[in-house]
Amino acid sequence: MPAPTRTDVLVVGAGPAGSAAATWAARHGLDVVLADAATFPRDKTCGDGLTPRAIGELDRLGLTDWVCAHTVNQGLRAHGFGQRLELRWPQVEGLPDWGSAVPRTELDDHLRTHALKAGAVGIEDARAVDARVEGGRVRAVTFRGAEGTFEIEAERVVVADGVRSPLGKVLGREWHRDTVYAVAGRSYVDSTMSNDPWISSHLELRGEEGQILSGYGWVFPLGDGSVNLGAGTLATAKRPADIAIKPLMQVYADTIRHDFGLSGELRMGASALLPMGGAVSNVAGPNWALIGDAAACINPLNGEGIDYGLETGRLVADMLLAGDDLQTAWPALLTDHYGEAFSVARRLAGLFSNPKLLTALGPIGMRSDLLMTLALRWMGNLVTDDDRDRAARVWRWAGRRSVGLDSRPPFS
Repeated sequence: MPAPTRTDVLVVGAGPAGSAAATWAARHGLDVVLADAATFPRDKTCGDGLTPRAIGELDRLGLTDWVCAHTVNQGLRAHGFGQRLELRWPQVEGLPDWGSAVPRTELDDHLRTHALKAGAVGIEDARAVDARVEGGRVRAVTFRGAEGTFEIEAERVVVADGVRSPLGKVLGREWHRDTVYAVAGRSYVDSTMSNDPWISSHLELRGEEGQILSGYGWVFPLGDGSVNLGAGTLATAKRPADIAIKPLMQVYADTIRHDFGLSGELRMGASALLPMGGAVSNVAGPNWALIGDAAACINPLNGEGIDYGLETGRLVADMLLAGDDLQTAWPALLTDHYGEAFSVARRLAGLFSNPKLLTALGPIGMRSDLLMTLALRWMGNLVTDDDRDRAARVWRWAGRRSVGLDSRPPFS
């Protein structure tokens, strides 16, 4: 079947953000084309974790039963500095109190199929390489496929092509590394803890020489006899990460092998650089917008981005239906929803990119159930607009103060 030559909405990238945007736009009655450079199913470097906020978005899409058929977890088991804490997902207004983990090979394929069932037209093996822009508006996107190049005209374009965002770069997207970013990797390994009802995070991550690193390791049970095992470190332009991620994952695996019943070799190791906390500019034009990872909608405190991807996909679809001028409306919406939280989160993450500070404060935090419960809520993006409790008020107050101190606020 030949690719359409024009459409109401062209979504570039079929990860969680792009597939969510395509699903919602199709449900709104718009003609939608969902294009991706890969052929599905395809892999993606990710921890595979689904926080309660991500579960809430999947529920909106009608996918709760599908997720429940996989694994369900009840919270975070935090390890480090001689302590181990089990922290349940908090009760938050409007969000479930459970999480999950699904390999991205399966999750992304299912979300894309869900978008196609909603009415979107899918195109695979089509890499966006250029755009025809007139007066700031994208009139068409040029793709390169197996049979050569072709063009699709569109009234609106949603750019959801991931952390590198090749099409975003064509349109002027710039990543500013003066704020904190992450270097992360993941692998799969067999484990007797594959059905563990807790996800695990090791906050005392050490390198090959035993030195403490600014980051954490994770073990996310997948319920199929394996776990997603990974590690990530924080960095800034002034304090770049000088870490080989794949050897670090092996050191981490060797350290916890007995406790988690790991067996066999690490499989499918992959790594990525993650722009976080809205550390990009030029996220929209009159008829186009960047969403999800392409807009650096990644939590600076834990590297999680699936919930933001699903959420921004839904929000941009609503804006497409309303017919708003995306150039001003989309950055304003991103700033309103995420700006304060991203600002304070990346400020805290920037502090923790200093291993000495982490060494000093880590033991204090791990000895306090209260502090770690608050940290889980803040790190897990589990403060909603409706929350009025003390933890939410403190987080919002800190966010407002932080934005006022930023030389480059999120999305600017």
